[in-house]
Amino acid sequence: MDKEEIRQKIWKLMEETNIASFPRPVFGRIPNFKGSEKAAELLSTLPEFKKAEVVKVNPDSPQRKVRELVLSAGKKLLVPTPRLKGEFFLLYNVNPKLASTISGFTKLGKRISYKEIPPVDFIVVGSVAITRSGDRVGKGEGYSELEYAILRELGKVNEKTPVATTVHSIQIVDEIPSQPFDVPVDIIVTEKEIIRTKPNREKPKGIYMEYLTKEKIEETPYLKYYLMETGRLK
Repeated sequence: MDKEEIRQKIWKLMEETNIASFPRPVFGRIPNFKGSEKAAELLSTLPEFKKAEVVKVNPDSPQRKVRELVLSAGKKLLVPTPRLKGEFFLLYNVNPKLASTISGFTKLGKRISYKEIPPVDFIVVGSVAITRSGDRVGKGEGYSELEYAILRELGKVNEKTPVATTVHSIQIVDEIPSQPFDVPVDIIVTEKEIIRTKPNREKPKGIYMEYLTKEKIEETPYLKYYLMETGRLK
């Protein structure tokens, strides 16, 4: 199956089995799931999580508890504006529960430019589906990959920076096709287990312009701003 077929299969399966959680329906989203808080708690036991000082987490619903636990542990939380419509938000020393929601981190977080982003020690991404070897598919808009690519170009992450995802166990599939810009996942955490993958390919080293359309650049203000500032876009 191609990526879109995999997405549709997983979204449908999560709705039909009632594993899906608010907001529903989950079609077109990084799907929230019953057990997301258990997965977040399990992720917080990882040594990579414990030793990290700055954790970058996606802004989607299933990772809300992850964001709360990052702040509860006294760490700095880096969250991108949804769909990269604006800057990144940096949060610390704020109410963890309030700041873990989209409305909360946009109000309580400090808006920072790409020049102000601190080095990132641990990355948590949302997923629609994932394989045990770390191949991942998101909702199809490519923002997680673009966020990683920008951070990699800035030297804020490197090949060894661990990338994790929290998903329900039914989101694990046998195979997902990958492209050079796809970021392999090192650690999968479900509601019941931790899976350490062994990706068979390297993480992308930056933005691969040949895969970006003019439309994608135009509809992603932060990306356009970054490319213009760095002289990649005239």
